[in-house]
Amino acid sequence: MDVSQYLEMFIEESKEHLQNLNVTLLEMEKDSDNKEYINQVFRVAHTLKGMAATMGFKKMTVLTHDMENVLSEIRNGVIGVSAELLDVLFQCLDALESYIEVITNTGGEGDEDNKAIIDRLVAILESKGEGGAPKAEPAPQATPVVDSKPIVAAGSDYERKHLMLSFNDYEKNAILKSKEEGYKTMGVTIVIAETCVLKSARAFIIFRTLEKLGQIIKAYPSVQDIEDEKFESDFSVFVITKDNEEKFVADLSSIAEVEEVLVDEIQLEGQVQDFSQKEEVKREEEEDNETKAPSGSKKKPQQQAAAKPTANRTVRVDIERLDNLMNLVSELIIVKNGLETVENNNQNMNEQIEYLERITTNLHDAVMKVRMVPIERVFNRFPRLIRDLSRKLNKNMELHMSGEETELDRTVIDEIGDPLVHLIRNAGDHGLETPEERRAAGKPEMGNVYLDAFQDGNNVVIEVGEDGRGIDLEKIKNKALNNGTITKDQAEAMSDQDIIDLLFRPSFSTADKISDVSGRGVGLDVVKTKIEALGGDIEVKSEFGKGSTFIIRLPLTLAIIQALMVKLGEEKYAIPLNTIQNIEDVKLTDIKYIQNQEVINLRGHVVPIIHLDGLLGVEKEESRQDSITVVIVNKGDKQAGFVVDGLIGQQEIVIKTLGKYLTNNKLIAGATILGDGEVALILDVNSLV
Repeated sequence: MDVSQYLEMFIEESKEHLQNLNVTLLEMEKDSDNKEYINQVFRVAHTLKGMAATMGFKKMTVLTHDMENVLSEIRNGVIGVSAELLDVLFQCLDALESYIEVITNTGGEGDEDNKAIIDRLVAILESKGEGGAPKAEPAPQATPVVDSKPIVAAGSDYERKHLMLSFNDYEKNAILKSKEEGYKTMGVTIVIAETCVLKSARAFIIFRTLEKLGQIIKAYPSVQDIEDEKFESDFSVFVITKDNEEKFVADLSSIAEVEEVLVDEIQLEGQVQDFSQKEEVKREEEEDNETKAPSGSKKKPQQQAAAKPTANRTVRVDIERLDNLMNLVSELIIVKNGLETVENNNQNMNEQIEYLERITTNLHDAVMKVRMVPIERVFNRFPRLIRDLSRKLNKNMELHMSGEETELDRTVIDEIGDPLVHLIRNAGDHGLETPEERRAAGKPEMGNVYLDAFQDGNNVVIEVGEDGRGIDLEKIKNKALNNGTITKDQAEAMSDQDIIDLLFRPSFSTADKISDVSGRGVGLDVVKTKIEALGGDIEVKSEFGKGSTFIIRLPLTLAIIQALMVKLGEEKYAIPLNTIQNIEDVKLTDIKYIQNQEVINLRGHVVPIIHLDGLLGVEKEESRQDSITVVIVNKGDKQAGFVVDGLIGQQEIVIKTLGKYLTNNKLIAGATILGDGEVALILDVNSLV
């Protein structure tokens, strides 16, 4: 069978399972006695094993199989949960994530067999955890009996391990009725090889074979337990058939890893009873209630119905299909803009344009909601990161997260993970002090790292902070002077914010020594570059001795935005509306100079003036006006005024990339097609400011 068509689905589902495994292991570390966490980890390992085996990834299958063996012993109380065991399980998680990454990039699982991890799992299994719970005594087990007759093939010396079996009245009735119609009932016990890696998959093939031979009326253990591999090496099935014992033995023995097949005919005596359908349903409900209810109690049918899980209301959609849908919406908006430019006073025409505008806006909102993903899928990886950092740096630290439900565009979500990893590692390494330093400063030994997300208008704000030592401005200034980043004159004229901005210079680091956590000067400059490439910005707030906070602002979407269209000479430009604070009409006499920089005093704030025509090489119109139009824009706490020749108005625009030949132009964020077919460039406010 060609399984390559399922590769994308396998990768996507594996990532979900590994994220679940990561979260559960962290919870298990806090509460090792909680059986539900142990069961959850076991289920994930079991599912991953089945998926990997189906796809033919043998190395991944072996690793998850050994994980499952250890976890099974933990569930049975044979092995106790220890710090060493959890470390090994975290190593297994890292190895599985590595496999998925290689599979994603190459389609194969690579050459790494993770033998060291597997050896540790085997050692834990053989030593029973060394200090874990004592091995439980196996419960005495009886020979399986049907109406006091053992189901044993003649001459078989295989030792049975099942509990007492018996048929209910309905099953007995089915056997007796089939006998009257010339059918036989066969009791079949199948023994699977001890070395079988995927027992549930092997059992599935066995059931498919049995279904061809007849009708299955009962299985022990239950079919669900067999699917979940809750059996040792054998299970029994009862089949109504017209075939003989030899046919069963021949067909089942031909299946790989089936070691022994025991078959004999079930003989029952009695009369066929007439069960009505209503009685059958009632009887089955009673049996289900007795099975599921705790000892000494009975659940009401209404309670069971209420506990029924709701159907899954989500569906996976290929991101390329969503992109195609988004492009179609973009074309609709371009058509709408084109219709608005048509000079026609026909009332019906205007109504149609308004209707089209409502439709395109609603369609855009609907598509955007489909593309939106909770930021939780990025945040979930960071508790593990903090755990590892705490051990590596010998610092006590705790992560506090909020706003995980905040949604961002899928394309932004995929890119924001690495910058956040840099910031959190910096918070743990540079920000938080050692336990001794915190005690000396009168702080609790446990340091706190904060990760918060919230929506602010058309932006999402992510804050990464800590209650550590804060930024030492003098240390940064001296480091910059020593390595030649700034001159002495520049240092004297720098504000506190200018000094903090030095941290974002390439190859700049304040670490005293290089480690595998930090000190190589590759960090904040990469963070800034990535965030600005996403149309966002980053700023820092810090108080020495109390901690620092890095604030990231990101646009909700990168596809369609509201913009202010402006004129520069004969050219049209777009300024993203979310960056604009207000528009001012400034008299030429109000313009002042500070260090050769034109500025204006805007209600008590000094705002620098930027002449866009000079920066962009646009031919300036000759005019003798007494005032200029200035668009005041924000970049975090910074403000600047863009001088423009005229305002066209607010418009919803579709962002188009400039292509690979123009990617190095930092002043332009992209382009858009206007209603008349003209191309207008979109200004990159961050770079200009």
